[in-house]
Amino acid sequence: MGRKICCSIARSKGLRVVMMAERTDTPVGELLHSQLVRLYPICRSITGPGVRETISLIGEHIPLSVTEVPSGEPVLDWHVPKEWTIRDAWVADASGNRVIDFQKHNLHIVSYSRPVHTRMSLSELKPHLHSDPSNPEWIPYRTGYYADNWGFCLPHRDLEAMQEGEYEVVVDATLEDGSLTYAECIIPGQTTDEILLSAHICHPSLANDNLSSIVVATELARRLLEGPQPQHTIRVLFIPATIGSITWLARNTATVDRVKHGLVLANLGDPGAIHYKKSRRDDTEINRAVRLVIQDQPDHKMLEFEPYGYDERQFCSPGFDMPMGCFSRTPYASFQEYHTSADNPEFVRPEALEDSLTRLEKVIDILERDKKFMNLNPKGEPMLGRRGLYDAIGGRSDSKEQQMALLWVLNYSDGDHSLLDIAERSQLGFDRVADAAEILRQHGLLVVAS
Repeated sequence: MGRKICCSIARSKGLRVVMMAERTDTPVGELLHSQLVRLYPICRSITGPGVRETISLIGEHIPLSVTEVPSGEPVLDWHVPKEWTIRDAWVADASGNRVIDFQKHNLHIVSYSRPVHTRMSLSELKPHLHSDPSNPEWIPYRTGYYADNWGFCLPHRDLEAMQEGEYEVVVDATLEDGSLTYAECIIPGQTTDEILLSAHICHPSLANDNLSSIVVATELARRLLEGPQPQHTIRVLFIPATIGSITWLARNTATVDRVKHGLVLANLGDPGAIHYKKSRRDDTEINRAVRLVIQDQPDHKMLEFEPYGYDERQFCSPGFDMPMGCFSRTPYASFQEYHTSADNPEFVRPEALEDSLTRLEKVIDILERDKKFMNLNPKGEPMLGRRGLYDAIGGRSDSKEQQMALLWVLNYSDGDHSLLDIAERSQLGFDRVADAAEILRQHGLLVVAS
């Protein structure tokens, strides 16, 4: 069984007070960007010290429950891999000059490279070198998680500049039994029904993919913890991609039915418009809530589900078929900087981070406030003026639209239609419909449907 370590909630609350003081004059987007910059140098992979260091820094902002799952443990059709620890790696020429140096950029090493200490000619070395001729200034990102191999990545211009001769090759790493680490922040709700948010934490120095979603998810969790108790229990996962979600699913199979809505978060800091990949089941509330939230943004896209991309393909595998979509700006592999050294903090825009956070808050707000009501005076239209309802909205600049919202809510509050249904049908917006429902409830015309 894996070990579970719970960070001190009291300690986190103390940190929260300090952070709120720091936040007073700092725009949210800039604050998130500064957190991203702090995380950027860490060499992360699907296991190892970089994952734990990242989780530790997240834990300075929110309380986390940390789970260690031992190497070799069966997880669905997989096994937890050996743990990889990288200390240093380089390729040096005959003069001892490091022509490839892990210390300068952690993308230089192929993730999960096995230990090596040898000398070889350039022709022997080249099969282990990876570059991208189409972007000759950038270092590509490569992995070899399940291959007993090693390699280095470098800009194509540097590869072409390497001279014939003997090179020293060193990968100072270990690959041995250890554990896979993941973390959860749980915001207890009034029910055990869950909203699940997931961000992957296995990439090294890649800023948009996926440090952007780590910092946005952390701030979203922090705000939810400081707000009123939600209706749903909200679980925020920080997991290695693929093997992390498979491991979490294997260890939570008995309770995944509690998840009523969910989002995989990725690429939340680039300047592109929101792209949302729908869950495997097209009719889920999460798909509809996201559609309402992003429909005002030019160039937004609602994408059909496909079994490729991020961890939504694990959560939506047919044996689980969870209501999980993927919320991104520019999606998987669709921006030039993707999986290269050009995906750096300069590529990530503070205003994009803030916009992603704001829209995710709106999605959760819809899921939290969505209810079905019963009209207590359903035969004919009730006399709203006699009840002072027109006076209640008369001072609003949008009073005509709000009056229409009252009529829509009254007409469709039959116990079968939710506020989300009404917002979609009326095209008046969820907030306006929810506000109208609250006014009608306060005036004794509606009751929450049982």
